[in-house]
Amino acid sequence: MKQLLRILILSVLVLSSCGEYDKLLKSTDYELKMTRAKEYFNKGQYVKSSELLSQVIPMYRGSSDAEELAYMFAMCFYRMNDYFTAGSYFKEFIEQFPFGVHAEEGFYLAAYCDYKQSPRPELDQATTLSAIDGLNLFIDHFPSSEKVPEAKILIKELEEKLVEKSYTSARLYYDMQKYKASITALENGLKTHANTKYREEMLFLKLNSLFKYAELSLPSKQTERYQDTLDEYYSFMEEYPKSSFSKQVSDIFEKTNNYLKGKNIADGNKESK
Repeated sequence: MKQLLRILILSVLVLSSCGEYDKLLKSTDYELKMTRAKEYFNKGQYVKSSELLSQVIPMYRGSSDAEELAYMFAMCFYRMNDYFTAGSYFKEFIEQFPFGVHAEEGFYLAAYCDYKQSPRPELDQATTLSAIDGLNLFIDHFPSSEKVPEAKILIKELEEKLVEKSYTSARLYYDMQKYKASITALENGLKTHANTKYREEMLFLKLNSLFKYAELSLPSKQTERYQDTLDEYYSFMEEYPKSSFSKQVSDIFEKTNNYLKGKNIADGNKESK
């Protein structure tokens, strides 16, 4: 009986609370709505807070409360893990209040929301690029912020994802025997991200792609392309003299060098005749 009574009392309170909130949504007392929105926000009731703020913000645009309300509105979605919506509102926030009280956090969270939406390396990386740009913008605006070291770590992580995408694309071209495309993809990746952890493997794939490209070329193009391979071999060995790919690299050098020596001998014989 007591348990049933408790359930009935709780049900009445819930219904009463819902009824009051519905009335509040329909109310034209925006001062009260703003007060309640802040209360809901502080209690972690972000859905209710955001609904009220969406009604209140247009009424207080240009006022001394405008920045705080816009910040809370973006934070509601951030706290609900809706990073797409939160990111959009944080970007609007920093456009409107670039020097405000919450500007530092706003710049960081606008970029961080993009970071949270960054997809797997094999997918389109537009959001990853946006996150990198946003984090660099944050560092430029707030170089003394305690968040700068964390922002740099995130940038490094995102850049590695871009390199991994470049590596994956190059590897796909390589496996499909599209060596020219593989070379281009690897060169672009290495140019943009010179210090990547994939550097040694990417340089090896570039060398091997150059070799395969020369091997499959028309005779009239082979000498030039084998010479490119040889030049790349010396660059690779200078950087990685004790590479884990040493055996394959030595094989490439031997075949390339033998071709070029044979070509020079053949050309010399032609000239002597």
